[in-house]
Parts: sequence; structure tokens; C-alpha cells
Amino acid sequence: MNEQVQDFTERPSVYRIPEISASGWSFLGRRGADAGSPAPASAQELAPRFNLLRWFSIFALVAILVISLVLATILSRFVSDEILEHDAALTDQFVVSVAETQASQAGLGPKVTLGDILDERANFAKLGVDPQLAASVRSQFYDHLRFLPDVMRAQVFARDRQVIWSTDPTLVGKANRHNLELEKAFASRALVATNFLTREHRIAENQLPEGHAQFFLETYMPLLNAKGEVASVVEIYKEPRSLQQAIQRGTLLVWVCTAFGALFLYLAMFWIIRRADRMLGQQQHRLVETEALCVIGEMSAAVAHGIRNPLATIRSSAELALDGTPESTRKNATDIISQVDRLGKWVRDLLVFSRPLTGENRTIDVLALVDDCLASFATRFEQSGISCDFVRPSDPVPHVIGDRALATQALANVVSNAIEALSKGGALRMEIKVSGVPRMLRLTVTDNGPGIAPAELDLVFRPYYTTKRNGLGLGMALVKRIMERFGGGISLQSMEGEGTQACLSFRVA
Repeated sequence: MNEQVQDFTERPSVYRIPEISASGWSFLGRRGADAGSPAPASAQELAPRFNLLRWFSIFALVAILVISLVLATILSRFVSDEILEHDAALTDQFVVSVAETQASQAGLGPKVTLGDILDERANFAKLGVDPQLAASVRSQFYDHLRFLPDVMRAQVFARDRQVIWSTDPTLVGKANRHNLELEKAFASRALVATNFLTREHRIAENQLPEGHAQFFLETYMPLLNAKGEVASVVEIYKEPRSLQQAIQRGTLLVWVCTAFGALFLYLAMFWIIRRADRMLGQQQHRLVETEALCVIGEMSAAVAHGIRNPLATIRSSAELALDGTPESTRKNATDIISQVDRLGKWVRDLLVFSRPLTGENRTIDVLALVDDCLASFATRFEQSGISCDFVRPSDPVPHVIGDRALATQALANVVSNAIEALSKGGALRMEIKVSGVPRMLRLTVTDNGPGIAPAELDLVFRPYYTTKRNGLGLGMALVKRIMERFGGGISLQSMEGEGTQACLSFRVA
């Protein structure tokens, strides 16, 4: 008795008292080595808290920058194209209006348009137009083209793509049969306007004089005859300085507005997320404290309930030992030892459950594990009148991943629960199967006891939940933690009056 009591009294020297901190449970050891030891491997491998503010700052900044750049580029191009098209349309309307006005004032008639008489090689007799009148109308029309604002050069093409008039006399009479924009104007019978062209394009064409701006606008305007066919095409090269300045101002405005809008959006969203992150942190802190207090309450209630009866038994046995005979004193001392051992087991289970499971997983021989477990419970099987049947597989059993000591404790808890369920005797069956992808080894422990009610089946793995009079409610919860640490699990199947089957799943090594 003295040796066992001494063993129990020494154990508290390594017990740790749970302490609540902002991050949850921590344990204060009474040994100096524990106080300075590093965190367990399982605790070090825990995933860090997701930093919402940091990830939002990075991804939101990237997303807003990309969207802003794309949006500003599209809007800038849209503004530039719209301004250019509007200017080209105005130029086309002016030229067409001048042509119609000149034809109307000259009295050319409904069957003759200005485009028909621009080519001096035309058959004026067939058109019914006086050549001198046609020359006068052409001269006035060309003067209007020559004095258009910002015009660098103007020229007119006949149907055979020959230049019949130009502000540069050296180009008159030359044919241009490789101009895609000119061909498009003859084919589509619609206005053709190009964007700003570079100096390299101008030099390549070798048609514009030097000394002008870096950019210019090229517009092709077809003039139709009475049949709706293209009679001639007017080409205008403009140096739109004011237009270019307007485009630059519009582009600058788009980029500035987009930049300020993106900055405002980012700052507003950052402020909202920052406030939400702080609120989440505060709520998480309060949740951890509340959960810790709930655990303390459950633990206190379970420990108080479990210790009360053994302490009462110890006190009664001690009082009887004072006045009893030597034989009764021995019996009372035995009762005291039994109750002290029970209290010691509860305290050990409580500490094991409270501590993080440490150690590296290794390979386990399941057959040896089961044999050792059955050998340790052989006496209890015999005392309880339980027959145990271990179905050994015919095929070789692979090793599994886990820790031998923890696996022994998990299997012992399952078998111990089965024995307690078979208080009036019965049968217990153990079986090993390997199946599934990935390969899993399943060790089943089946008894024919009273079973578990469906309402209680979901509560079996809850810490401090027990239906036993002398139980603490940590056994199955500890088994679940151990099996999950191995990368496996535990499942229960039970029906009232028919028994219970516990299945321990191990990963095959």
C-alpha cells in the first residue's frame, strides 16, 4: 500500500495546470525543463492564422491596378478614336457640302455631279457640260480644299487611281495603285479615316514635306456620281495640332480620374477590411476565452463529479480502519488503494487529453499490438466471463503508420469500454481488414452488449460526456484524437440490444 501511495504522490510533480491565454490553452509545468522546452512538434506545425489584411492589401492592389490600367487604356483609346472620327466626319461633311453647293450653283443638272467633272480627261460633251464651266467649278472647289484648316496637302484621285489635282504640283499625273486606304474608299464608297500616322509612315510614302508635326491625320472622301458610283476620291492630310492637344488633354483626364478613382476605391476597401479584420480578431479573442471558460466548466464539473464518490469511499474506509479488526483494516486499506488508483487513472487521462500529442509517427505491427492488448486483458476477460475471438487474416498484414504507445492506449480504451459494456459476460470479436484507396487497415472490435442509443451515439466522442457512474468521459475523445493524429480515424456502429462495433482506421505504411 505504501509503495502504491508513494507512486501516486510523486506523479503530481509533473502535472501541468491549464492556463487560459489569448491563443487558447497553455500548460504551466512545475519542472524547470518543461518551462524552457520548445513547443511540441504538433504545435509548431499548426497552420498560422490567415492574415486577411495582408492578403487583401496585396491582391486588392494588384486587381485594382490591373483593372484601372485596362480601363484607362480602353477609355483613352475610345476618346482618341471618337475625336478623330468626329473630325474626319466633319471634314467629309464640309467637302461633300462644298461639292453639292458648287454643282448646284453651276447648274450641272441632276445627272451630273461634281465628281464627274473633276477629271479633265472626262467626256464633257457626253455629260452635256461646258468645259469652261467645268474648269471654273473645279478651280473653285480646289480653292476650298486648299484653304481647309490644318491642311498639309490635298489631292484628288480619278477612277484609274491617278492624281488629277494636288496642292503639290509634282504629284499630278502620278498613279497610286498600292494604297490600301484609297482602294478601300473606292470599294466601300464610304469615308475612310486613319489615325495619327508617324513620321516614318510619311517618309516611307515620300509625299509630304519635312518640317511638320510628328503626327498627322489622313482622310479619304469618295465623291459619287448620279448612279451612286465613286467618280473620284479626295484625300486630305491634316496636321491637327488643336485636335492632338484635345486628345492629350482627354487622355490625361482619363488617366488622372482613373488613378484617383482607383486610389479612393483601394483606400475605402482597405479601411473596411482593416476594420473587419480588427473586429474578427476581437471576436476570435473573445471566442477563445469563452471556449476556454466552457472547457474549464465542463472539466470542473466532470472532475468534481468523478472525485466525490472515491473521496467519500476513502474517508469511510479510513474511519472504519481506525476502529476495525486487522482483517477489516486490510479490506479497508485495499479499498483505499483501489480508489486512489482510480483517481490516479482519471488524473493521468485528464492530463493526457489536455496535452498536445507529441512524437513522430512510425510503423506499427498491428498483429503484435493486438496480441499484447489481448494478453494484458486476459485476466479481466476471465473474471468477467467474456469470450474473445481474434480473427487472424490469412494474408500478410502490412504495417501501419502511428505511435506504438499511443496506439496501445487507444486500443486499450476501446477494449476496456467493450468489457464494461459486457458486465454480465458475453462475446468480443476482433478482426483486421485492408481495403480502400488510399490503402487503409481497419481494426474492428465488436461486442454483443446492450448497445448505444442513437441519441447518445453522436455524443460518445465529446469530451467529459459519459454514461458511466465512475467515468470521466475522456476515453473515446482521447481515442479520436490519437487516431486523427495517425491520419486515420474511428467510427462507431451500434444498435440497442444487439451490441456495438468500433472501427479503428490506420494508414498503411
